[in-house]
Amino acid sequence: QLQACGGGLVQAGGSLRLSCVASGALFSEHSIGWFRQAPGKDREFVGAVSWSGTMKFYGDSVKGRFTISRDNSRKTVYLQMNSLKPEDTAVYYCAATRAIRSSESNRYNYWGQGTLVTVSS
Repeated sequence: QLQACGGGLVQAGGSLRLSCVASGALFSEHSIGWFRQAPGKDREFVGAVSWSGTMKFYGDSVKGRFTISRDNSRKTVYLQMNSLKPEDTAVYYCAATRAIRSSESNRYNYWGQGTLVTVSS
């Protein structure tokens, strides 16, 4: 089971940190990815981190602004979002996959509930 939290309302240029907490064995040997979906748009890959935490990669729209980190002792993955823009407004989801590296949502087998991020201009 995955649970995402930390969303909220922030002004453009501000920052937020989302957390994704995993329970049970789900955190072990799974990469964790973040996706987002804005109203009327397709789900978009944001970024992912491998189980070891050594491999991280990001979607083009967030590169240089968002950072993923992982604390295996807490079974938590963080998404630090800086320099937020109104177009970052979306529901953000975390998900788990056994794939080492994937940006494809259909390779993620476990999904948490979303957390809403709203960026005002």
